[in-house]
Amino acid sequence: MSKRNISVKKLIGGVFTTFTWTFLYPIVVHARIGTPLLELPAKPASIPLDKWTVAVVDWLALNIEAFFEFIQLALNSVNDGLLAAIQWVPIFVVNIGGLPIRFPVWSLLLFFLLWYLSGQISTGLLGLVALWLSANFGLYIEMTETFALTLTSALIAISLGIPSGILAGISDTVHNFIRPVLDLMQTMPVFVYLIPAVIFFGMGAAPGAVATVIFAYPPSVRLTNLGIREVPQELVEAGEAFGCNYWQLLMKVQIPVARPSIMQGVNQSIMLALSMAVVAALIGAGGLGGEVVRGIQRMRVGQGFVAGLSVVFTAMILDRATANIGARE
Repeated sequence: MSKRNISVKKLIGGVFTTFTWTFLYPIVVHARIGTPLLELPAKPASIPLDKWTVAVVDWLALNIEAFFEFIQLALNSVNDGLLAAIQWVPIFVVNIGGLPIRFPVWSLLLFFLLWYLSGQISTGLLGLVALWLSANFGLYIEMTETFALTLTSALIAISLGIPSGILAGISDTVHNFIRPVLDLMQTMPVFVYLIPAVIFFGMGAAPGAVATVIFAYPPSVRLTNLGIREVPQELVEAGEAFGCNYWQLLMKVQIPVARPSIMQGVNQSIMLALSMAVVAALIGAGGLGGEVVRGIQRMRVGQGFVAGLSVVFTAMILDRATANIGARE
């Protein structure tokens, strides 16, 4: 290599080093002493989206209050009905060695239900033991409240989600419209849903159910849409060749083939409904989430751990009850 090329390289390196120190050194110094190098514009913001949001929420709360009261009444009625039906099944208490041992009849019913749905006796035993343990932790009432709120929210989310997913699966227009909406619903922090829910529906189970429905809605839509779109085109063409009309093709070909994916969406919606139902205790939804919140507020580690363990048992029961339904004939 010639001396001229070496000199050019040294010159370029020196220029680059000088440039780097000239522009980066002030930034490093200002960062160390905690002073901003560039002054950012102060508030108010150029786009006052927060004020617009407050204005919209206030207008809705004042002008369609009757609508929100109707929704609140309907949700409370469904939730209270499910809770009454769950708690109607008795729980027996037997003193063994001076200790009150609780035997909920639901644990026996769950044993046979999970055994039937999964086809495995071990799954039935898991449900029996999980519910029996939660009852003897002293959290049977709270567990039934969480079950009721989760089922209420999941039923509504699934009832809305599956038809929406079917429409998105057969229509590109619906798919393109609903996709960003689902992205927003899934990525928005869960606590944000609680604020308007309290404003519109007050405290209690109704706002918790609304926030939970919003959170649990997207999985059933996405997986139903995916299942419909992944139906082999050969099956669709075969159905058309045998004279199926549009409705028959959907009901007898596409939905049956997409059933495993649809049921996976149902399972995921139920699990997300449970997770949000626990968070909804912050706005008075009660249940196991209420015990977790009280454990945090009062720094009671044992209370929070036991309630959290009962939430795990509830999730296991709901997951095992719905995981294998799509594979059943």
